[in-house]
Amino acid sequence: MNAVTRPGRTEEQHLDAVRDRLARRFPDLDPDLVDRAIDIAHHRFDGRPVRDFVPLLVERAATATLGGGVFHPTESHDSGAYLQ
Repeated sequence: MNAVTRPGRTEEQHLDAVRDRLARRFPDLDPDLVDRAIDIAHHRFDGRPVRDFVPLLVERAATATLGGGVFHPTESHDSGAYLQ
């Protein structure tokens, strides 16, 4: 079981672990850019009733964006800021 799926942790604690992993994976990127990618990915799941896998899905979306997708950090979370 990895840090994203470990029971007993809050969603925010899982997202903090995601933030740490992505900061290590993308050390040359501005930390604010990493935070924004996580924030946008996280907001895609607002209002969804099942939250168990949100941190994992956020990490995958942010990794895809930071690793090669086109990221527009000035766009809001609901405007299609992810362009692959």
